[in-house]
Amino acid sequence: MTGRARIDGTWEPRPAARWEDAFLGGNGRHGAMVYGDPVDDRVIVNHHTLVRPNGSEHTRPPELADRLDRLRDSLLAGDTTAAERFGAGRPLAWVQPFHPAFQTRIRPTPASVPAPGSGSPLSGYRRSVDFATGEIRAVSEGRRSKVFVSRADDVIVQSVTGPGLAVDLTLDHALPGAPPRLAVGRSTVLTPGGGRLALRVGYPDSELAYTGVTVVRADGGRVSVSGEGIRVEGARSLLLLTRVRRHAGDLDLAAECAALPCDDYPALLARHLAPHRSAFERASLTLDADPAERALPGSELVRLPGSPALLERLFAAGRYHLLSSSGVLPPRLTGLWTGDWDTAWSGAFTTNANLNLQIASAAAAALPEVSLAHAALVYGQLGDWRDNARAIFGARGIVAPSHTDGESGHTRHFQRAYPLHLWTAGADWLLEPLLEHAETSGVTDPRLIGALHEAALFYEDFLTRTAADGTVAVVPSYSPENRPANASWGTVNATMDLAAARHALTASADLSPTDPASARRRALAGRLPDFFVNRDGALAEWAWPGLEESYDHRHLSHLYPVWPLDAINPYDTPELSAAAHRALELRGSENDSAHGHLHHALIAARLRDGGRASAALGSVLAGDFFHDSLMSAHYPSRDVYNADAAHALPAAVIESLVQSTPHRLVLLPAPLSGCPSGELRGIRTRFGAGLDLRWFADGTATAVLHPTRDARVDVRTGQGSALIDSSAGSTAAPLELTAGVDRVLDLRRR
Repeated sequence: MTGRARIDGTWEPRPAARWEDAFLGGNGRHGAMVYGDPVDDRVIVNHHTLVRPNGSEHTRPPELADRLDRLRDSLLAGDTTAAERFGAGRPLAWVQPFHPAFQTRIRPTPASVPAPGSGSPLSGYRRSVDFATGEIRAVSEGRRSKVFVSRADDVIVQSVTGPGLAVDLTLDHALPGAPPRLAVGRSTVLTPGGGRLALRVGYPDSELAYTGVTVVRADGGRVSVSGEGIRVEGARSLLLLTRVRRHAGDLDLAAECAALPCDDYPALLARHLAPHRSAFERASLTLDADPAERALPGSELVRLPGSPALLERLFAAGRYHLLSSSGVLPPRLTGLWTGDWDTAWSGAFTTNANLNLQIASAAAAALPEVSLAHAALVYGQLGDWRDNARAIFGARGIVAPSHTDGESGHTRHFQRAYPLHLWTAGADWLLEPLLEHAETSGVTDPRLIGALHEAALFYEDFLTRTAADGTVAVVPSYSPENRPANASWGTVNATMDLAAARHALTASADLSPTDPASARRRALAGRLPDFFVNRDGALAEWAWPGLEESYDHRHLSHLYPVWPLDAINPYDTPELSAAAHRALELRGSENDSAHGHLHHALIAARLRDGGRASAALGSVLAGDFFHDSLMSAHYPSRDVYNADAAHALPAAVIESLVQSTPHRLVLLPAPLSGCPSGELRGIRTRFGAGLDLRWFADGTATAVLHPTRDARVDVRTGQGSALIDSSAGSTAAPLELTAGVDRVLDLRRR
């Protein structure tokens, strides 16, 4: 590699002026947004459980099952608008919106503010975040601030040092969009050498509230009550520990404060580093980058969309932010962070595309913490998913919603233009990442087996209608969030639904081959219609006669069998792979949503189209999607704070370089343009081996496999390459792997 080693972090020469540019820390429960401003040192406190009651928490799926047969009759008879009347009149209920808690503020006392012309407090300023430690620093002349969110102690830790600190400390709930009728209560108590601050915020028309407590410890100086907070004068340093909790009723504030750790900053950091550093450093990407570009602040580097240094940094930032936002729950649309109560789309978990795209790298990029957080969301809601299946479809088994706030999994999105209550593929789509985790780790959670059985059970009850050709019809059917050009949204045989039904039935049978239900489920899967190729030679979004394509759309739901399922691939199904590639060629980007571009890149990589994968990724890199924090936006020009691009980018990079199934390894299937050489380390495969890959500008490459279990794998390479098994001196396909015995593979141009 050219130049020095990559930088696992980013920096800026000035404080954040907007909350979107604040550097981010998190432990999967608490999140911190750090401005790093010595004049007004603000840290916005977030927590995954903070959602504002809006009435939707009591919403249950409507009893529509008795109308289902009439709907099916109408759709099969050719009534293309029949689904618009199924559930009509029910309001669109957004989930409880995610919101920030408050911000801690440390401001110089009026007497300590420098006189005009006496020098800038920003002299020598630099703020930075170290991805490997999670520590966010802001340094200026004579002052240093450090913040991290402890994975070990579940607390936000902030240290401020400087000569003779004279500051006021408050907890400020008045963030943008805060509802006017919040019930706000405060408590300030002085303690020996410090104090404790508490803020209780009650939601309007609800018995629920959240409470934040901050314990302040001062090294020297004098502490006094000042307004709604405390004043510290003459201290050498301050240590702040903050925790927030959503609850009903009241909390014992003394007990909450006493539960915070008593250690100093170095001890707290040391405990945090063990779980955080080991997770972050499991995988890495190093490219042939210009050292001068590597040294740039993030706000300048993002203006160089073709720079390998930018891709390096965004890969590292994506893994850091994904890890930091995954714990008690997986990442929301905004990860774990927001500075505004009016978060777009309620800051929900949007499950028909966004969530799966964000966590797409979890298994391969060695972040089981993310997979386990996703499992907590899924398994915690299975009861609600059963309610959806019974009430709407009159079926056993499970149906997942298209949106959730993390608490309720009930379907509530009823809308003519987006009839997401008709989407039945969600359970399979959301279970697929957990199946990848099981294959990668070699450990299958019994809850996964049970959930896949319930997904299959739903299809056994739901697939009751037969088409004229004798195949089973999926009716009603819906392809998120698109519609045929000549029909309404609710239709028959959406390709995503076909793929999900077939996969759920066969995956359940594969996991329990001796179960008497397995043969029945395989037989039902065999009766589903084949995927359909339309007159354009493209894989159709609806496998039903007469339905016309709508190509210009941000979602690529119909390519679910390509990514992530691998049911269509260039090796086993070349004709269908060519049709899927044609569908990708014809697909527009509609409103330039980041998730559409990254989804396009993932599918292109599976289809061995490096040029198209590079172009899709390039649209994000060149579209001004990234804030100074290296968190991303939903639209170009940094419009709408959203984690899709930031979290999905590592997956797109990995898929272009390495792909695996339980029985196949593909090396360099779709190399990205502008990255002629590099190193990808610590990747996990779905056949139980770690993998390190190096590739060079001359077209050669070396892969080292570290098997954790025995496996027999079909090894493929990108087009125009030959594979040599260096350890055996022969062609390495198929490859026999033995646990604990490394294998070296060389790729060479033919």
